[in-house]
Amino acid sequence: MSNKKQAFTREEELLLQDFSRNVSTKSSALFYGNAFIVSAIPIWLFWRIHMIDLYASLISFVVVTIVSTYLVAFAYKNTKFILKHKVAVKREDAVNREMTKKLAEDKRMSKKEKDERILWKKNEVADYEATTFSIFYNNALFLAIVIFASFYVLKSFTPAVNYILSVGVAGGLLALLSTGTQ
Repeated sequence: MSNKKQAFTREEELLLQDFSRNVSTKSSALFYGNAFIVSAIPIWLFWRIHMIDLYASLISFVVVTIVSTYLVAFAYKNTKFILKHKVAVKREDAVNREMTKKLAEDKRMSKKEKDERILWKKNEVADYEATTFSIFYNNALFLAIVIFASFYVLKSFTPAVNYILSVGVAGGLLALLSTGTQ
């Protein structure tokens, strides 16, 4: 047995990175930006419909929005990771056909390089579709939970407590549901 550590090649590292839970800086910025927007939407709901004084509740609005932003972004990342492989499997045939047609004319390219480009394209398509669906799905679920909780479950509470609980519970429930494996 040798004491040498086995180093991964650049291609292997890129392939491993595509299947890790870590997201790129671009995706992370997109997730936190969208999470902030969807977490701030309930402020308008409670300000206009539940008649909370905006300035008197400013601290709770800021704190709950920050916590909710983190929880929703966490849910985006988890949902994207779960969906990425499923989308890649479903789009594999279509991407293979498209890339094979596109690369068929290039006779100088080796079979290995063509396969790598097809794999890269399949991964790019899966990443994009998983990201957009994760944002859409989690936003819809978050807002539905907030509306249901604030108008039906917590309607007898004071508006300030209603806001804190409904947005907090919606963010927490969303983060919890995103940790599933299905």
